[in-house]
Amino acid sequence: MHALSVVACAINSQAGEKFKQRLCPDHDEILGWSRSLPGPVKLVYEAGSTRFGLCRSVNRAGMEYMAVAPSKLQRPAGSRAKTDARDALHLARLLRLDEVVEIAAPSVEQEVCP
Repeated sequence: MHALSVVACAINSQAGEKFKQRLCPDHDEILGWSRSLPGPVKLVYEAGSTRFGLCRSVNRAGMEYMAVAPSKLQRPAGSRAKTDARDALHLARLLRLDEVVEIAAPSVEQEVCP
């Protein structure tokens, strides 16, 4: 997720079908795309400069959500080409395998304080 765009990827854990979409970072658009997927849906993203507003929006919408630290993710060996689409697919695969380490999303007050 970046300030200007989001590459979303999902894997249907029963059928193995992959879904990819480039979205704007609008929370309603991301939630709408997520709701259009066959359920149950679990969302995950690499924590970064966009902060945790999306996490709070997803929680308010009643969906399951995880933020993960990029430094704690396994990276494929020999993979030097880094693209948003590859990262999104890799993150979806790790989530499917239960190989992600969740980090706690801070409250609004904690996030604002330096």
